[in-house]
Amino acid sequence: MELLASSLVVGIPGGASLFIIAIIALIIFGPKKLPEFGRAAGQTLREFKNATNGMMNEHEENDKKAIEKKEQ
Repeated sequence: MELLASSLVVGIPGGASLFIIAIIALIIFGPKKLPEFGRAAGQTLREFKNATNGMMNEHEENDKKAIEKKEQ
């Protein structure tokens, strides 16, 4: 059964595979734990995005400073 479920998830593209994963997660964790996992995943993605944006901003600032030094 486990092999069948994993092969179905791999073979189905796009939204259908996400739906199957969600159903399996619902069966494994139950409806009370899924919102907690969703919140934790959202916070993790938000922190990653903020860190990535911060790094990009620092890189752009360093590039601008380097260009200004070359122009002088």
